Amino acid sequence: MTFRSKLFWIFTLALVLSVGLIAAGVTVVARRAFDESNQQHSDALVEQFQREFDRRKLEVAHRVKGIAEEDPTLRMAIDLARPTTDVSVYVNDARGVANSHQLDILDFLGNNGSIISSAENAARFGYKMDWVTQPADGKPVDWAAQGSFLMKLDTQDGPVLALMAVSTVRVADKDLYVVGGERLGKEFLASLVLPAGMRALLYLNLDPDFQPANLIDMNGPVDQAQRFAPIIGKEREQPSELTYKIDWTSDPASAEMFHALPRRGRQNELLGVLLVGSSQRDVVLLEQRILELALGVVIIGVLIGLLLSWWGTARVTRPIRKLAEAAHEVSQGNWTVHVDPRGGGEVGQLARAFNQMTQQLVEQRERLLQAERVAAWREVARRLAHELKNPLFPLQTTVENLQRAKAQNSDQFEEVFRESTGIMLSEIENLKAIVGRFSDFAKMPQPELGTVNLNEVVRSVVKLFEAQFGAVGRPPITPELHLEENLPPIQADQALLHRVVENLVLNAMDAMPAGGVLMLRTAHENGNVELEISDTGTGLTPEECDRLFTPYYTTKQHGTGLGLAIVQSVVSDHGGRISVESESGVGTSFHVELPANPPHKPQVFPMVFEKQEVS
Repeated sequence: MTFRSKLFWIFTLALVLSVGLIAAGVTVVARRAFDESNQQHSDALVEQFQREFDRRKLEVAHRVKGIAEEDPTLRMAIDLARPTTDVSVYVNDARGVANSHQLDILDFLGNNGSIISSAENAARFGYKMDWVTQPADGKPVDWAAQGSFLMKLDTQDGPVLALMAVSTVRVADKDLYVVGGERLGKEFLASLVLPAGMRALLYLNLDPDFQPANLIDMNGPVDQAQRFAPIIGKEREQPSELTYKIDWTSDPASAEMFHALPRRGRQNELLGVLLVGSSQRDVVLLEQRILELALGVVIIGVLIGLLLSWWGTARVTRPIRKLAEAAHEVSQGNWTVHVDPRGGGEVGQLARAFNQMTQQLVEQRERLLQAERVAAWREVARRLAHELKNPLFPLQTTVENLQRAKAQNSDQFEEVFRESTGIMLSEIENLKAIVGRFSDFAKMPQPELGTVNLNEVVRSVVKLFEAQFGAVGRPPITPELHLEENLPPIQADQALLHRVVENLVLNAMDAMPAGGVLMLRTAHENGNVELEISDTGTGLTPEECDRLFTPYYTTKQHGTGLGLAIVQSVVSDHGGRISVESESGVGTSFHVELPANPPHKPQVFPMVFEKQEVS
């Protein structure tokens, strides 16, 4: 991954995380604020409901008490106290009294609790309301202190839920009971002031099972009332103030939170459940807007980050890329490359340090080349002196013998002359051979590159030495070829590579005088072609391995010491590398690594003789 990509992704990740955290924080705060606002509205609505409920309780109790204190009611009580009174004459009185006092329910009961007149159900004349006369804890109920209460009441239209109150008119030892009340239904809900997004529902617990028709709002029965069945079921099992959520559709904005408040009767029985609902649409839409805003900020931020990362990395990577290109040029042999050190920051310091480094490398390279030239000439001079010393001594001795024979005027001069000239010619031939080998090594030709298949070169060399591998009177050498199929071709000089393989094979054969195994392997890796030539010969010591490629150094009695030096020179001219691994008594392996395309033409540094004046 490039520096530009890393910078872009780091900026994007930081932006996404920061915007995400901010959006999450804002969403949480908004949700809490909305929930608190909803809770406040719900509490206000519940409080309003309770106030209205308490007001109506007082109002119902006051109206019933007012009816009990009116003269017609007193006269009725006096008349009913007589033993011969006909109660049927009062059967229709309750309806008119109820209408005048705005009560939905009104019943006049005799001393034994039987109905004398009923406004809500005239057909119940004579029926008893036992709960009115039934004592509580063994004592008559003090209805004046009881006030209003919630109860289920049967009417000609069916059971209803009503706020009821009872007043007593006592004449002599008999009581007239005035039972009145007001239905609790949609009219009651319509009197509530509801904030926007909220609604109030009331479930009338009038039947043993859940009845959708018993769930009403200010307009009557509620749509999809069956969805509230689990809520009502939980409230029936354990009445308590709880909060429930209903998802009307898959859209989160359709969700609605309901705060349930159970309503109980005189005997603590559950008679109704008030449901205060608050829509979640506003908060969901707000969260969606926050999310959309966050996504918009992220997208804009990513675009800005892309531009900033491109601009910022361009300022940083452009000089670094130039430094990398300059370093590549240096690796290719261009030691004169120079980088413009623009800017005064770290990159400018790096560029100046690079220029200083290349200048020092050029200077050190020149000193190293001079030292290498001097060392090479010294080594060549030493080797050449050693080689020339052997034929020069016989030449000197022969010339001295000729001089002595000539000075003595000996009769054997002719014979000495013939023998001496023969020796001199023989040694001169040796001198010519030495000079020729030195000249051949000094005049190594430059590679003429072409497409070469290394496997074919190896096969041709092995075929060349097949006769010598199994020659009569010589221990056999077994060649083993491990050549990689589909080996990619390389750009090289086929003749020079043939000479390299030939010299290495000859070197391996000389290392196995008692026979053995000669292994040749080819492979390719990372764009380079590899050649390995191993033998099972006597092996070399670490000291011998270090000096193995030195010109005129040999471990063989008949060797010239130039074969491996030539191999190294050819491999180096192809931009490759050669190394040796050896273990005494086990064998030796030469590893040659050649690039598919030589990086540049090898630079040749000729040996220069400077003319010096001798004083």
